[in-house]
Amino acid sequence: MKQVHIWIDADSCPRMVRSYILRYASRLTLPVTFAANHQIPAPESFTYEMIVCGKTQDAADDYIVSHAEPCDMIVTRDIPLAARCVEKNLCVLNDRGTVFSKENVRQRLSERNFDLQLAQAGLGGSGTITYGKKEFSAFANCFDKEIHRLIKKAELSE
Repeated sequence: MKQVHIWIDADSCPRMVRSYILRYASRLTLPVTFAANHQIPAPESFTYEMIVCGKTQDAADDYIVSHAEPCDMIVTRDIPLAARCVEKNLCVLNDRGTVFSKENVRQRLSERNFDLQLAQAGLGGSGTITYGKKEFSAFANCFDKEIHRLIKKAELSE
């Protein structure tokens, strides 16, 4: 049977999200891989794979895109990575509980590119984004729903 694999773009993933995923995956015995351009700390009591991809831009993204398969889940804040994974028909969600689709990822890419242009022109905002209990709760609810959907999908694809 194909097993759901959880891929985490770990460079900017909040610690509480990483810990939650590891606890959840441990209960269901699902493999978890962190991909980043440096070592990411995680609790030693859980089994996971840490892939350090080097310092080149998008190295971790490239690794995830090339290794993720149907029925896998990708957790990322990175909109260009989300777009690449959505194009491969993979399940992609961010740490705020948004599941990316072909429609909403295009809109997010446009917003991101516009924000980058504003920032380059010196017109960008402060850039600080808070992450608290409300955002984490939305993520946990979405993660639970999507992981069970993927497990059923994997069972049916046998």
